[in-house]
Amino acid sequence: MGGAAAAAAAAAKRRQEVEEEEMAPYTERDLGEHWEFKILRSATGAFGRHDRLRQILEREGRAGWTLVEKFDDKRIRLKRPASAREADAGLGIDPYRTWVGISEHRLALVVVASIMAVMAAVAMVVTTFLGSLGSR
Repeated sequence: MGGAAAAAAAAAKRRQEVEEEEMAPYTERDLGEHWEFKILRSATGAFGRHDRLRQILEREGRAGWTLVEKFDDKRIRLKRPASAREADAGLGIDPYRTWVGISEHRLALVVVASIMAVMAAVAMVVTTFLGSLGSR
């Protein structure tokens, strides 16, 4: 079962990568003018909230990144002049980050851990309840 889920996740990731390349291909002009591109992701859909998107773009703008397009609430494409790299050392932020907030992997771990904690709590309650019935 776990192998099938991993295969499905890998296939979904590949489909997403192909979609991103097809949605906004880089032109010869883009590449010839020495632009850098990146896709910034949010596992929690942070780009769906206008105020949060504005904050993120302001932070990315400190490193020279500007919005090219918003794919959906979880992915945006940014670009900056390659010359902006010269100021990276003094930024105090990672100009090449690709995630905002928690990553998909960490979010999945939090969800799994939460489910396991709830199941353990339910098992303890059931065990305690059954134990109290047996002592009557």
